[in-house]
Amino acid sequence: MNELLLDDVTIRWISVSDMANNVYLITNRASGEQLLVDAADDASAIAGLIDEAKNDADHPRIVGIATTHQHWDHVRALAELVDQHPVTTYSGADDMAGIAEESGVQVTNGLNHGDQLKLGEVIIEAIHLRGHTPGSIGYALVDSSGQPVILSGDSLFPGGVGNTWKDPQRFLSLITDVSERIFDRFPDETKVLPGHGDATTLGAERPHLEEWRERGW
Repeated sequence: MNELLLDDVTIRWISVSDMANNVYLITNRASGEQLLVDAADDASAIAGLIDEAKNDADHPRIVGIATTHQHWDHVRALAELVDQHPVTTYSGADDMAGIAEESGVQVTNGLNHGDQLKLGEVIIEAIHLRGHTPGSIGYALVDSSGQPVILSGDSLFPGGVGNTWKDPQRFLSLITDVSERIFDRFPDETKVLPGHGDATTLGAERPHLEEWRERGW
């Protein structure tokens, strides 16, 4: 269990499955509203994550389930979680059909670049990062602490951008979006919480952007 405590929200996450997927739970401590991001696998482990957050607010409750992208390993528990928590679901608009095919869940709210979700008074912004999948979405928030956090899915990791399967056009799309929509906009102290593996910061990764671009992955 990992935890990031900001002024207004608590973010908890666990790693599940043989693919070591990260599942995130964002709780607004004032309102109790919670957003689950990437119901990847293992509904019982996710239930444990939700239980761990029961003291993060007076009346915590899941009000939304968001998915970063359509790949099967990020949606294996989505149908079960939606059955347990019949709330609004979110994903990139261009990945809705893929998520329905992989999980059987028809996402209710398709997101485009710049769209916003509200968790109490905290705004979570959709950042469309094209390349790993057509509709990959990063979820960015800044609460009253001023600390930016981006849940980057499989589009940005420590050490590089996500897999584009040696397709030059897809790689150029992804590295351009990551550069312009994340690195050009957010400061070095921004915390990056990826779809697999360890967290990082933009400051740790920024010096390597041109290296990534030159190597092509």
